[in-house]
Amino acid sequence: MPGGRLTQQERQQIALGLADSLPYAEIARRLDRPTSTVTREVMRNGGPTAYRADLAHRATEHRAHRRRPASSPGTESAPQPHGRDAGAMAEYEDTFTTVLMASGLPKIPARVLTCLFTTDSGSLTASLLARRLQVSPASISKAITFLESQSLVRRERDEGRRDRYIVDSELFYQATIASARANDELVKTARQGVAVLGRDTPAAARLENVARFLDFISESITRAAEQAREVLHTGPRTIPDDTAPADADHG
Repeated sequence: MPGGRLTQQERQQIALGLADSLPYAEIARRLDRPTSTVTREVMRNGGPTAYRADLAHRATEHRAHRRRPASSPGTESAPQPHGRDAGAMAEYEDTFTTVLMASGLPKIPARVLTCLFTTDSGSLTASLLARRLQVSPASISKAITFLESQSLVRRERDEGRRDRYIVDSELFYQATIASARANDELVKTARQGVAVLGRDTPAAARLENVARFLDFISESITRAAEQAREVLHTGPRTIPDDTAPADADHG
């Protein structure tokens, strides 16, 4: 199986496969590549409807070029905690960000969330986030505002009275419940439409079916979240060695 980065010819084959409405798995099979490689390539470069081989190739070269200076002191050249491989971490963070973007998050919030999740402390200041992601403080502020609105991060003041942005297990539960509650408002509005349109009309029947569907989904999600909540607080099977290098997340 070929390794390394995708070639321009492979990207052209991906574009042709997408034009023929082939599933990612089939495109990957023809390239003798993992399906995840094709999925990540497409989602990172506009998605299945906007993917362009030449643009994707140039964007990848630009990202690779942009990463090289990041090996300067204080960034990727710094020792990784717990003996992690810096290259593997960068690739994983790229993949995680791509998946979050595919789920609907904008790029900078997705990068911020990835950074927080892959930090052992699960907590960083705005200045550390800006330095790690090489973006402006204003971009971090906008991203945090968005993530807080989705119940995906929370903030606390540290001893130095600086805001620290935090991800923890409980936030997943809260975000799930918030999503279910958002459906509740849509259910209520759909049923208002039923009364306005007339219960015996096709349009009213359509809205009622949507309301029933979303009501069932919301109830199921809430029940499942309550039942699974304890999983989020289950301790790790193995405890990290206290002698391992500490994560340099103080700042």
